[in-house]
Amino acid sequence: MDEAKDTGEEPGQGGAPPLPFRAAVDALLGARLRPQIEVEPTSAPKRLAPFAYALEAAVVDGDQDLADGRLVLLHDPAGHDAWRGTFRLVTLVRAELEPEMAADPLLPDVCWSWLTGALAARGLTYGEPSGTVTRASSHYFGGLSERPSASQIEIRASWTPREQLGGVPDTASHLAAWCDLLAQVAGLPPAGPGDASVVTLPQRRGPQSR
Repeated sequence: MDEAKDTGEEPGQGGAPPLPFRAAVDALLGARLRPQIEVEPTSAPKRLAPFAYALEAAVVDGDQDLADGRLVLLHDPAGHDAWRGTFRLVTLVRAELEPEMAADPLLPDVCWSWLTGALAARGLTYGEPSGTVTRASSHYFGGLSERPSASQIEIRASWTPREQLGGVPDTASHLAAWCDLLAQVAGLPPAGPGDASVVTLPQRRGPQSR
């Protein structure tokens, strides 16, 4: 199982990170995930909030990346009207699709339900969810005409994790739910008996660059 490392934190404009933010990051560092999901810290955005921490992840099967994504934890000690809280989680998830699956008109709704379902399955409460689900197709011509057409799904979303005692959200569980979403998008089998009814995408045809 992979464990996040403490190198993705940006001190932002607020000086030393406050205790609730440090505790939220520490919880991320202690999260233990499925062995197929490789997680590592990455540079966090500096302008979205006074404090930020970022992780990137890939669902790996041998030498193939079945899906990849980024999760950013934002913190504004003064609160944020749009967030209705002091913390915010922002994510990007991407995966390649079979063309037939990409053509399904219900795919965007299903993908969004995977996010909300992953949070609900772990009993997490949150507010102000927002996001987009985008599918794109690439067709190759000329010198690239031998490449098969490719389709990709992209989920961009953000939500406000509810704060617990001490004003700290359960970021470890939110990270685990996010990894559940990555696994579903990648077409991995459910992790446990409780996920047996989850619909997953078929396996991807080839490797995807990170």
